[in-house]
Amino acid sequence: MRSSAVPVLVVVLVLVVIWYIGAVLLNAPVLIDTYTRNNIAWTFPQLVLDAWSQTRPVLPSPHQVLIDLWNSTAGQAITSKRSLVYHAWVTLSATLLGFALGTALGIVLAVFIVHNWAADRSLMPWIIAKPDHPILAIAPMIVIICYNLLTGQNVLSQALHLDADSARLVSKALISTYLSFFPVVVGMVKGFRSPELIQRDLMRTYDASSWQVFWTLRWPIAIRTCLPP
Repeated sequence: MRSSAVPVLVVVLVLVVIWYIGAVLLNAPVLIDTYTRNNIAWTFPQLVLDAWSQTRPVLPSPHQVLIDLWNSTAGQAITSKRSLVYHAWVTLSATLLGFALGTALGIVLAVFIVHNWAADRSLMPWIIAKPDHPILAIAPMIVIICYNLLTGQNVLSQALHLDADSARLVSKALISTYLSFFPVVVGMVKGFRSPELIQRDLMRTYDASSWQVFWTLRWPIAIRTCLPP
């Protein structure tokens, strides 16, 4: 444990030193210009200290970042929009909602693919290839279009009756749904097909129906296959 932690600590220390040096290099031109305009005599140690404590730096120093993180978390009420905890919950809520939607839709589609030959042949190649599309290229369009659909004057918005905050949450959650949907489908299809032929034949000898085979054999094995060890 100690031998594995030493290289990590050395790398972190080197990065922190580089960060401090970069803060001086990037903040120094503004400080020197300020010294010159105000006819202030300065020394290099003073320049370094001022660069590390500048009010509006080009690159804040590590201790300034830590202080600001502390003030934005412990120094603010969690309901304040100035709190990082508040914004972390906004991001987490959209992520969890999207993950739940993607998981549910993925499992339903995986069941359909396993039990339907045509769906397997037509959908699986598209599902495997679809995640290669860059999500950053379509994420802004998805958020804007979905938000307008959920808040505009149309059948969907009138049926759901979502307010602006809920519509914004759902539109952002769709990005998480997109990211989690395809891996869930592929993993669950692999899990549903993992039972060996002899196990399925044994279930048929018990006169088990397709749904009994699914719930007592395919589903438990698929869950164990998809979960991390």
